[in-house]
Amino acid sequence: MSRSVHHAPAPTRGNPAARPRPKRVLHLCLWVLLLGAAPAWAADLAVSEVAPGVYLHQGAQEETAPGNAGHIANIGFIVGGARVAVIDTGGTYAEGLALRAAVRRVTDLPIAYVILTHVHPDHVLGAAAFELDGPEFIGHGNLPDALARRGEFYRERAAADLGEAAAGTRVLVPQSVVTATRELDLGGRTLELRAHPTAHTNNDLSILDRASGTLWASDLLFVDRVPAIDGSLLGWLAVLDELERGDARRLVPGHGPVPADWHAAIGAQRRYLQSIAAGVRAVLRRRGTLEEAVAEVGLEESGRWLLFDDYHRRNVTAAFVELEWE
Repeated sequence: MSRSVHHAPAPTRGNPAARPRPKRVLHLCLWVLLLGAAPAWAADLAVSEVAPGVYLHQGAQEETAPGNAGHIANIGFIVGGARVAVIDTGGTYAEGLALRAAVRRVTDLPIAYVILTHVHPDHVLGAAAFELDGPEFIGHGNLPDALARRGEFYRERAAADLGEAAAGTRVLVPQSVVTATRELDLGGRTLELRAHPTAHTNNDLSILDRASGTLWASDLLFVDRVPAIDGSLLGWLAVLDELERGDARRLVPGHGPVPADWHAAIGAQRRYLQSIAAGVRAVLRRRGTLEEAVAEVGLEESGRWLLFDDYHRRNVTAAFVELEWE
């Protein structure tokens, strides 16, 4: 771990250019206040090193609620020889601050990149916590539009669901986008960012750390928790095939533990999605209704996934709308 040398700040009197900007001071004050008011779990966000230099905090396998302060997604960071890349920032400003503190416990290298893997609030609403570091915020080419459409609703929902735990949370739109692939140099360590066609959402971004062979798949892969279709069922199945053709040594999912056998984890998710596709097609062949599909399709999967009752009917509905006109 490198160490920085701290010097006394230069006097600002008579040097207007050296005086802190009001907006920066406001952000710094809010940062200090929220850090002091953060929930107990946020004060020491535990991270595990799932591969050399790759750090993960695993989110709760739950829906957003006051008891988990909105932390339900897997978030983390990768440390190179010269700089750090953060991958997703959690569901609130306070959670973003806690992740930033976790980075600083590991290294004092500059946080050069904050990568947002897709639009969902549990992954992106903590981004503003890193603003004072001056990183490049990066997302899929479709992410700015998705945030423009949904971001304020997500912020309001977080405030309603979490109250004070969501204080200071706001939407930050990335200034850099990836439409195909892009490489990031962390100093002797290269990350490959890939923008996928519509799958879990229409703005999914994965990150391959070549040094460790770790593919941060985010919500392209759910482990134990039922997948949620917010893009295209058929597109997601195609992207799973693409991921499986890769030579990654491990996959980091968006929810759930890093699987010992990631091929088996992809297989389980594929089975679930294929069961929905087959069931919906059977209903459509007999000219059945959406209500019939929701009542009967995919129920054999119910004991295999957490939060099944929260998401499965919505998944069937999304699949019915997609497959009705195939």
